Amino acid sequence: MRRGQRNLITDVAGLMVGNARDDALRSGVTVLTAPMPLACGVHVMGGAPGTRETDLLAPDKMVPSVDALVLSGGSAFGLAACDGVAAGLRAQGRGFPVGPVRVPIVPGAIVFDLLNGGDKDWQDNPYPALGRAALAGAGADFALGSEGAGTGAMTHRWKGGLGSASAVLDCGITVGALVVVNALGSVTVGETRQFWAAPWELDGEFGGLGMAGMHDGGAEPALAKRLGEATTIAIVATDAALDKAALTRLATAAHDGMARAILPSHTPLDGDLVFAVSTGARALPDPVLTPFQLGHAAACVLARAIARGVHAATPRPGDLQPCWKGGRPAP
Repeated sequence: MRRGQRNLITDVAGLMVGNARDDALRSGVTVLTAPMPLACGVHVMGGAPGTRETDLLAPDKMVPSVDALVLSGGSAFGLAACDGVAAGLRAQGRGFPVGPVRVPIVPGAIVFDLLNGGDKDWQDNPYPALGRAALAGAGADFALGSEGAGTGAMTHRWKGGLGSASAVLDCGITVGALVVVNALGSVTVGETRQFWAAPWELDGEFGGLGMAGMHDGGAEPALAKRLGEATTIAIVATDAALDKAALTRLATAAHDGMARAILPSHTPLDGDLVFAVSTGARALPDPVLTPFQLGHAAACVLARAIARGVHAATPRPGDLQPCWKGGRPAP
């Protein structure tokens, strides 16, 4: 398994990602889409999720695919970003056909960033416009860190952000991850700057500091956020031909990567969620071995993407937390 060319989720051919941010709001939106609909599954592990249209992703539900996925800041207000994306897709003639009408299928998930110091005293919800702008800017290359839905993200200790990573399996199948890291837990070990995800790092992609020394396995984590203030939301993607049931299983396996990279994860106060999508471009070389390898790859790629999101965060006036690259301990 090696890194993809861009080391982004868009190494899965055909995928596009767009970001839109509002620095005064200290929030933003990230959209993943493709020229053709994508098979999609989802799995929720956190105790405080905020979602839209995730029920229809169950294997027994009628709609077979999605036109886009939305990751947004703004807590419940941010779910309206899906409206802007749906409007943009409708203008493109995209959507699930129902007679003469096309209905864009746009599931989404949100993180809580309402108490991060930004100006949230809006008169009209800004997220539909941010969603449409993110869709309009979608492409193969996009920025990480303090961008899109990661604009105002925070973690236990460091400023959070938008992360992505990719891997190409020996059989030629590509797996990628896209994540907004706004976790209750910590991405680094104790008081060090070493990432929990260090064992899965490839080519020094998030600092190359390696693994930390001895860690007190009996240490109990401190509670740095309140109920509803934390969440890590992610998308894993592949070009392997997987149906909704297999993608649901892939999303479930990918949660292992979240647990490897954030301590603790999947708490009652987080809304941790993983979508999984497939372009269906490559047949499975082996119907048993390949799904086994894909689950492992998805977990590894998501762990790397989480560390990369925090590693790429950049300082902006009014920040409540330091950036990892600044090297300062949290106040």
